[in-house]
This record gives sequence, structure tokens and C-alpha cells, in this order.
Amino acid sequence: RSSDLLCPDLASRRVEEKALLCQKAEHEYAGVPCGIMDQFIAAMGERGHALKIDCRSQKGDLVPLSDPSVTVLITDSHVRHELSGSEYPKRVKQCDSAAQVLGKADRKGLRDLTLEDVEAGKSKFSDELEYKRAKHVVSENKRTNRAAEALRNGDYVLFGKLMNESHASLKDDFEVSSVELDKLTELARQVEGVFGSRMTGGGFGGCTVTLVKSTAVQATQDHILKNYPKEHPVPSFFTSAPGRGAHVISLAGAKEQ
Repeated sequence: RSSDLLCPDLASRRVEEKALLCQKAEHEYAGVPCGIMDQFIAAMGERGHALKIDCRSQKGDLVPLSDPSVTVLITDSHVRHELSGSEYPKRVKQCDSAAQVLGKADRKGLRDLTLEDVEAGKSKFSDELEYKRAKHVVSENKRTNRAAEALRNGDYVLFGKLMNESHASLKDDFEVSSVELDKLTELARQVEGVFGSRMTGGGFGGCTVTLVKSTAVQATQDHILKNYPKEHPVPSFFTSAPGRGAHVISLAGAKEQ
């Protein structure tokens, strides 16, 4: 891993441990109480695979995603995450409070609940926002497990449906989307060949990801550019395929090591 070059003592550590050290740096030096998604995929990513992360066991499960007939289209809204710095810690606190209302010690316990549990405890909430946060977390965990299974089965229609449901939950229950992200996903879904589209990252700006037939990538970009409101920044597009995480590349031969 590239971090080994800067910190040789890291070379003997397990890849999960390296990722957690990167997360610790974000917590202690950047002051952001982030999760482990970015660090884990950067450390553990493998070509042709998505990575399903279990934040409790701190393990990653590789899920095949190498079908050349589908493409991941990234759309950059060019809207900065102006609110993410202050809103992220607020969501953490709301999830902790919601978990305690539902009988758990903190937010980590939400994964043990079902949507039926959340609905049964709805009357206990004095703050509706905390109920909505719990609903999002519990439903998103369920969607993630179903999405991993859908990819393993090559069921892109179901996977896309789960992407759309995820965006709706991020927008309505977790409230971290934006007008621009909502419009980009809406326009993408109007194109034949698009399976699903959702925001990604911390929210309040940034990018969307769209799973689309490779033959429909250009049509999707054209449709968005033609119909996206002119008062918003002009979006840009990138196609992506799952690749290997951070690693050393030989400049002489441009070969992976």
C-alpha cells in the first residue's frame, strides 16, 4: 500500500488496521466523526468487485461487479458540501439518541433492530427527526444486504430499485441530499437503460452514482445536460469500474506491484 512508503512501520500491519488508523486520523486531527467506508475501500478494494463493509466486525466482503454490459456513471454536481461538516456530527448524535429511545446503548445497536421494531417504538420519540434517522439506518442496512445479494445474482433491476429507495431515504429520512442531487438522480432515471441512481458521500452536494447499461451511458449524459436547470452548475461525468485499492505502481513499467 502507498501508505507503507511514507510510514514503513505500517507494512506489517493488517490492512483493516491500516484503514482504522486512517479513520482515527480523521477523528482526532480533522475533527470529523466519520465512518470507515472511504478508508476501507481505499485499503481493501479489488478489481472487478464492490466491497460490502461490516462496521461492527470491521471486515469487508468482496462482491463481484465486473459485467462489462453495465457501467457506474458518476455525476459531479459541482456543489460543495457546505453543510456536511456541521450536519454530520448532528446526525451521529441523533442516531445515538434514537437508539437509546429504542432500548439500545448507542447508534451501533440500530443494526439489531427491524423496521417493525422502529415502528413499534415510534410513539416513544419526542423528536420526530430521531425517529426518521433510526428508520433510515435500519432500512438502509436491510437494503445493503439485499443489494449485495442482487449483485451476486446479476439482478441489476433489483439493485437499481434499491439504489432509488436508498436515495429517497437519504433525502426524506436522513435529510442529507440537496436540490441538485435530487434533480440529477431524477433525470438519470428517466433514461432507458438506467437501473438506478442515488447520491453518494456525505451529502449536501458532491456526486451521484448511477448504474446504467454501458450502451446507454452517452444518452444518460446527454439527457441530464439538456434538462438540468440552468441556474445550477453544469455537471460533469465520469465512468468508473471497480479497481484495486491503494497500491504501488512502478513508473518504469507502469505495472502494479
